Amino acid sequence: MTDSLFLETHWNSEELEQAILDVEAIQEELNYKQAQDSLRNLVINIDLCEQEKIGLESNIAHLVTMLEKMEQSVVQIAAFGMVGRGKSSVLNAILGQDIFVTGPLHGVTRSVDAAQWKLTQDEHYPEVKKLIISGVGNTQIQLIDTPGIDEVDGETRELLAKEMAKQVDLILFIVAGDITKVEYDALSQLREAGKPMILAFNKIDQYPEADRMAIYHKIRDERVKQLLSPDEIVMVAASPLITEVTKDKDGKIKSKKVRGKSQVDALKLKILEILHREGKSLVALNTMLYADEVNEQIVQRKLMIREEAANQLIQKAVITKAVAIALNPVTVIDLFSGAVIDVAMILALSHLYGMPMTQQGAIALLQKIGFSMGSISASEFLATLGLSSLKGLLSLSAIPTAGVSLIPYVSVAITQAGVAGVSCYAIAQVTKTYLANGASWGPDGPKAVVKSILDSLDEASILNRIKWELQQRL
Repeated sequence: MTDSLFLETHWNSEELEQAILDVEAIQEELNYKQAQDSLRNLVINIDLCEQEKIGLESNIAHLVTMLEKMEQSVVQIAAFGMVGRGKSSVLNAILGQDIFVTGPLHGVTRSVDAAQWKLTQDEHYPEVKKLIISGVGNTQIQLIDTPGIDEVDGETRELLAKEMAKQVDLILFIVAGDITKVEYDALSQLREAGKPMILAFNKIDQYPEADRMAIYHKIRDERVKQLLSPDEIVMVAASPLITEVTKDKDGKIKSKKVRGKSQVDALKLKILEILHREGKSLVALNTMLYADEVNEQIVQRKLMIREEAANQLIQKAVITKAVAIALNPVTVIDLFSGAVIDVAMILALSHLYGMPMTQQGAIALLQKIGFSMGSISASEFLATLGLSSLKGLLSLSAIPTAGVSLIPYVSVAITQAGVAGVSCYAIAQVTKTYLANGASWGPDGPKAVVKSILDSLDEASILNRIKWELQQRL
């Protein structure tokens, strides 16, 4: 009875474990699909004019590449390290063929190269068979070789390496002995990318066993203790040199160094374990982090360009309104023309920020801003009403006074125009803020937004600028 209960309990625990794994797999697929849909929407809905795209072409191209990567279920693994550490050799050993260029020259790898790792159920480590069957085999694995981090003109290549680190899903950092300061600094920078990382101690065949283990322990326990866990450090020999002993025809024994079979099985297994454990989640997370960064750059670029265009538009509207007010002596027409210019400016700004309004909507927004502006709107109204009447009297007396009354007329007109211009500028800044926030006043409401903007305005400076330009025109 006890044995039966044990078997039943054991069986149920296995079923429970499998059920948990199935749920995790489903959740992983859902996360992947969600990230894929989000990235696709971002690529399709990039709302940039040609001028706004300047400087962002490579970022947008990367987004398209990453979408293709997700649709094809590609995991990218990049190798970094100093010149001569054997990055290309390690990747070739993983692939099982010489795809990446290697050689004795300093810095053979001059650009970023990539190759696909086609998995096989390698008899040397049967665990791979289980990993492939469980789903890793359905993923395309791309290995990427990068230039040495210490090469001549290394600043450009280092920037390239950092950019690659943002995009790839797993980082291999190759060393060939105790870690130098340059390697430690690069490792620290790459660690900041937040990606899974494996440190491969290559060329272990070139050290006696005692020295090899001493270097390994120094790296593990001192050099990278704050950056990597012991599980993230693997020893390999990508292209080991072995001594081959032969006899010549005279029976003399000769020895020579030849390339032996690569020793990278532990590294392969470590990579596949990571991909099996978090492969799709890695791709989804990395893709969305990079997409979010690029999207932020796109938004900032868009806002910067639109800010410049909006400021030019506002300046034209301010001067147009000021000139119209200055030249028109009729009070009613002054007030009407000023409102028309304000509405036209609001409509133009709404189109510029991609949120076009109707004329009724622009008038309603102008009214709301006017009510919130208080003293500036009131001062503009009173100045327009009072000074327009004065302008009218001065213009009517121009003929009887032989034009003498036109001298104070110009002074009054410029003063009135300056007040109207400051008001137009304030209305424009409030409108711009409202549109830049997605046609929203935010949590504090319109009065708080308007007050904040009015407090930041230098009315005297704006007024002087308007008066100077008006004097040039009039």
